Amino acid sequence: MPDLPPAADPAPAAPRTSLRARAKGALNRRSLRKDAVAGLVLGVESVPDGLAAGLLASVNPVAGLYAYLFGMAGAALITSSSFMAVQATGAMALIVADTDLASSDDPERALFTLSMLTGLVMIVAGVLGAGRMLRFVPTAVMTGFTTAVGINIVLGQLADLTGGFGYGTNRLTKAIDLITHVSRFDWPTFAVGVVTAGLIVWLTRTKLQSFGLVVAVAVGSIGAWALTSAGFAVPTVGDTADIPTGLPMPVLPSVEDVPTLIVPAISLAFVALVQGAGVAAAVPNLDGKPANDDRNLVGVGVGNIVSGLFRGMPVGGSTSASALYVAAGARSRVGLIIAAVVMALVILFASGVVAFVAMPSLAALLIVVGVSTIKPARVRSVLRTGPFQITVMAVTFVLTLIVPLQFAVLVGVGLGIVLFAAEQSNRLRVRRIVMADDGRRRETDPPASVGSHEVIALQPYGSLFFASAPVLEAQLPKVGPDSSGSTVILRLRGIDQIGLSHVHVLRRYALELQQAGSSLEVIVTNDVVRANLATGGLLDVIGEASCHRGTEWLGDTLARVYAAAVARTQA
Repeated sequence: MPDLPPAADPAPAAPRTSLRARAKGALNRRSLRKDAVAGLVLGVESVPDGLAAGLLASVNPVAGLYAYLFGMAGAALITSSSFMAVQATGAMALIVADTDLASSDDPERALFTLSMLTGLVMIVAGVLGAGRMLRFVPTAVMTGFTTAVGINIVLGQLADLTGGFGYGTNRLTKAIDLITHVSRFDWPTFAVGVVTAGLIVWLTRTKLQSFGLVVAVAVGSIGAWALTSAGFAVPTVGDTADIPTGLPMPVLPSVEDVPTLIVPAISLAFVALVQGAGVAAAVPNLDGKPANDDRNLVGVGVGNIVSGLFRGMPVGGSTSASALYVAAGARSRVGLIIAAVVMALVILFASGVVAFVAMPSLAALLIVVGVSTIKPARVRSVLRTGPFQITVMAVTFVLTLIVPLQFAVLVGVGLGIVLFAAEQSNRLRVRRIVMADDGRRRETDPPASVGSHEVIALQPYGSLFFASAPVLEAQLPKVGPDSSGSTVILRLRGIDQIGLSHVHVLRRYALELQQAGSSLEVIVTNDVVRANLATGGLLDVIGEASCHRGTEWLGDTLARVYAAAVARTQA
């Protein structure tokens, strides 16, 4: 039998994709689809909204459109907040409107220069860590701010929704005036807005989900076209401004305008910082990680530079656009790039279609978005924390409704700091340390007054900043005619800083004790505290020898000083 050829090795099996890898791939595809839909919704909505922002800023509406497109694209991959849509916000548009751009030889170029200068200020501030300023913005302030912003979005769209107008100095008074004069409503316009809002609420709960936003606006616009054909005038985007049909070429800044634009640029950067924090609070990252405020500021700064280079107005983090992006089902920042691409395609190929979008339909869309930014759970959580936080939230909320946003937040932060200082000063407590014969120690309330030939050891707890100086003075035992031959020991262990106002209180107290024939001794564990005691003149009164340095051994210095004081009183 002839030898058979050796059997061939079996072909290697094709690698099998793990279940986890397949699941991850499916998840990525599903997320990309959601981001694409969200980007489509945001991109389509941003075209008319960008034009409106330009009108609000009293500049060429096209500058607002380009700001939405290039500002969003420039910042999308840099900001720490994944869902932050960087656009021309209302607060920033109002600052631009108040800037005297018309006095420049080239007002349009001055606008672009302002955008780039604002971006530069933001980047420098972010690199220097200006985001730390937001530590002084309490949660109650941000809750009141974001809640009022949502209401402001609703109030700001009532005119376009109803086709009427209201008189007043701010959105709230205008809305109240409009609502109380329904005779000013244009009922066909109002009907289109109400139908669109109803469709949005319904369609987003069907299989269309977030794409129902686009369908609802399209249906509302078709209805507006039908009403207009029947003789009823329903306003459209085309009635507001001409839609450009091309993308701009880059432009260089106007250096000679920089000196006059630096102040508004700094103001815009500060507003962007605060609004960025509002966006981060309203639309947190999907992974739960807190946003980096410095990185957000740098990202928005880059967006401003890109916006200015391509003839756009200043931009910042938009709460309404970010909320719309999340409401449309976004899962990552990819949809923001898609939104920018959609805007570019719309400008290039569908500017005529955009002109027919009904204004009441857009107003209905933004009203639904504004309502979604209001988080009752957050409000309830603040309401449970006590009168201090409730007061801060309420004041910020009211001010945000009736004054410009940047001033409302500043007042809210200032109120928060003042109330915090008052609360911390009232938390200062002075306790007496009683030394038992067996070496044990216990804490009691300090005596009302210093007696004769006794030793009193005191330990303050709390922050010794200037506002608590009167509280400290009120809790020290009073010195009277009978306070002779005694020693008061003030133990400042755990105190890292002491204000000069407290040192002055202790200096007066030491002089009172000396006049009564008693003395004050101090135990410190921090060089800064000892230096402040010397600067304030306390050591000149009690002497260097009466200022003892604490050690790492708890109670060792106190026991030694206490024993020496007892020996003196008994001598």
